[in-house]
Amino acid sequence: MRIRVIDAFTDRPFAGNPAAVCVLDGPDWPEEGWMRRVAAEVNLSETAFVRPAGGDGGAGWALRWFTPTEEANLCGHATLATVHALRADGLLTEGWAGFASMSGVLRARPEPDGTITLDFPANPHDAVPTPAGLPEALGAAVLGAFDTGALGDLLVLLADEKAVRSLTPDIGAIGALPLRGVIVTAPADDPSGPYQFVSRFFGPAVGIPEDPVTGSAHTALAPFWAARLGGTRLTGYQASARGGLVVCELTAGRVLLSGSAVTVLEGVLSPSAAS
Repeated sequence: MRIRVIDAFTDRPFAGNPAAVCVLDGPDWPEEGWMRRVAAEVNLSETAFVRPAGGDGGAGWALRWFTPTEEANLCGHATLATVHALRADGLLTEGWAGFASMSGVLRARPEPDGTITLDFPANPHDAVPTPAGLPEALGAAVLGAFDTGALGDLLVLLADEKAVRSLTPDIGAIGALPLRGVIVTAPADDPSGPYQFVSRFFGPAVGIPEDPVTGSAHTALAPFWAARLGGTRLTGYQASARGGLVVCELTAGRVLLSGSAVTVLEGVLSPSAAS
């Protein structure tokens, strides 16, 4: 079975967020334990498995994502990587394609300029009390904390771009908090520049100490910053060591996320590992 590592939300290798992608031939899912073992072996933040779905419910494909430790409800960068792989194989060309997932039917569209657009549900940003121990775990003052609904993460507002970029959090302490993941964010120093806000994502509770570029987080970040900065089209920069830009557009309760992807590694699972 073929497996690829694809860097998402970047137009150059060794940047953005790497995801592994397995394109499956059959109409049924492999045994779940096997998919979990593959994801643990690859040990990237997410491994995507995609198979034909026959068009049921408007979805031509079915898609699942696994972190090294558990199945994910939603993953942006691995979806973008999957669309990149399907386009490279000639299985996707023009127009929207539907993907049945744990978050409902998601849509994606390869663009003529080589980028890919994802159509995801927007997630809320309701203010909540700052969890005890969070400022100490982050090592930074927290200006506000926000629930993200079905996304399951906590969105945390910091003072400025420098505060986000310079964070050296206690990953063990963050992992001990009753949270799936923590999104930290602040406005860009120059909102008229190439991006309007910055973020980072920490998810040690699901086996991701720091995610390089988190598409799903932008389903909450986009409406959060649109409400504060105005406009419906914003670009976020995820300020991890690898870094990546995510173009976001709000439309009728949805967020369109756009970016590029690059294949950096192709291989084949050995016969003993592929079954």
